[in-house]
Amino acid sequence: MIKFSKHSGIYTLEASQELNISLSLAWDYFSSPNNLSNITPPKMGFDITSKVDRKVYQGQIITYKVSPVSFVKTNWVTEITAVKDQQYFIDEQRFGPYAMWHHEHFFESLPNGNTLMKDKISYKIPFGFLGSIAQTLFVKKQLLSIFEYRKEVLDIIFK
Repeated sequence: MIKFSKHSGIYTLEASQELNISLSLAWDYFSSPNNLSNITPPKMGFDITSKVDRKVYQGQIITYKVSPVSFVKTNWVTEITAVKDQQYFIDEQRFGPYAMWHHEHFFESLPNGNTLMKDKISYKIPFGFLGSIAQTLFVKKQLLSIFEYRKEVLDIIFK
C-alpha cells in the first residue's frame, strides 16, 4: 500500500509492506545503509559516497550521489536522527534535492512470524509554485515508482 497526502505545503508518502522474514532479519537488512542500493532502481544512479561500515546509529551522516533526473547527478546528505533497535529509525536530509525530507522507517513483528515494514516520508519541494507543478508531473510518480520497485525486489529477496 502506498498513499500520498498534502498538508501545509508538505507532502507525505506512506507505504507498508509485509516481509516474509523475522523482525530480527528485517532489522539486520534495513539498518545496514549498504543495502539501500539493492532496493533503489538502477536508473536513479544511487551511490553511497561515505564510509558506512556499521548499522544505523543516531548522528550518523551518510552521503550519496543520486540522479533524480536522467544525466543529472546530485549530492544528497542525510543524518540518522533517531534509532530504536528493531523498532524504527529516522533519516533526515541535511543537503540535497528537497527543501525538506524526513523519513521514518518502522518495523513490527506479526503473529505469523513475518515483519510489517512501514515508511512515512514527509517532504517539501523547493521552488514554490513550480515545485507544486513538479510534484504533480514528476516527483510523485518517481517516488511511487521507487517504492513499487522496492516492493518487487523485496518480494524476490525475501520469498
